[in-house]
Amino acid sequence: MSEPSGWGARGHTVLAVPVPALDPWVRERTRHHDPSFVSDDAGFVHAHVTLLAPWLPDPSAADLAAVARVLAGWPAFDVRLARVAAFPDGLLHLVPEPAEPLAELGRRLAAAFPQCPPYAGRHPAAVPHLTLDQRTARTTAASVTASLGDLLPVRHRVDRVDLQRWANHGCRLLHAWALDDDRAVVAR
Repeated sequence: MSEPSGWGARGHTVLAVPVPALDPWVRERTRHHDPSFVSDDAGFVHAHVTLLAPWLPDPSAADLAAVARVLAGWPAFDVRLARVAAFPDGLLHLVPEPAEPLAELGRRLAAAFPQCPPYAGRHPAAVPHLTLDQRTARTTAASVTASLGDLLPVRHRVDRVDLQRWANHGCRLLHAWALDDDRAVVAR
């Protein structure tokens, strides 16, 4: 298997659940903070719930097959995203409910790739979330909730896992797998 990734200058890869309904909002916040991370790849969804990151910088066919084995037979499921919360470091995010199926997918992927600890080992446990913004004096959970307005609540069918590359001027979709199906639905 390939060597582990980090948060390096080349960027990093992420195994993530895309949430297209929130992509315009998250894309705009990304543009506000760092436009170099706004992707021109039509398949790339900025709004996502991370399952495992950073992942492998250059995954091999064997690595992609290992992800397919982890996901094989995993049924698609529904989550609701309605509540904005903040982590102690100020990261504002939506809480998926239920979170456990996402957490279990993340644990299984991490077990399959022990050389890639979630968040490079920075946190004791990966907590499923959809990143929205960073808390400041003017940007709070309340202000972000108000900004999201009628977009919430989002009811999302988790039916796909994406392999994304996040890099300055290089964010793109690399691969995708359908849940409940071990065949790649997008191969790039």
